[in-house]
Amino acid sequence: MTNLPQRPNTALLVIDVQNGVMVPGSPHLDEVIANINTLIGKARTADVPVIWVQHQDEELVPGTEAWEYVPELKRLDAEPLIAKTYRDSFEDTDLESVLADRGVGRLVVTGAQTDFCVRSTLHGALVRGYDATLVADAHTTENLTAYGAPAPEQVIAHTNLYWSGQHAPGRQGGTMKTADVNFQDF
Repeated sequence: MTNLPQRPNTALLVIDVQNGVMVPGSPHLDEVIANINTLIGKARTADVPVIWVQHQDEELVPGTEAWEYVPELKRLDAEPLIAKTYRDSFEDTDLESVLADRGVGRLVVTGAQTDFCVRSTLHGALVRGYDATLVADAHTTENLTAYGAPAPEQVIAHTNLYWSGQHAPGRQGGTMKTADVNFQDF
């Protein structure tokens, strides 16, 4: 259904699952990391590209422990790593060319933070012509209630709710649980 019919392939995006992002107090932290690991395994078994996205800024300085991916997730050298400085993983990165080179028109999205980089990337994908499925139990966010944000569990639930029905002409959003993701069905 993608607006990129010349790109029939699917890719798994793993967004910002970094030590300085996956902080204690983020809901279901261990479960989310385990689910992302499961999805990585499913993608590799199905020969689906796994694309890693890694944020950098004044708090996530390249080469520091905070900037590194959590130790539970292991990127293979052949898997692309996209360095980004904006919330939308497409902005000022080579993500689009990496996906085009692989014929990708559909994305399965995981990672952190739900209300920043995950949400921005989902919208960025949809407006660029991609189908974008959010894995409902494979993303999380930190507690920002001190700044007036809803509780993180509510942020996650709300994002899953509104993305479950998201669509645009010729493009489809939607959500799935980790257990229901079968890369051969895309």
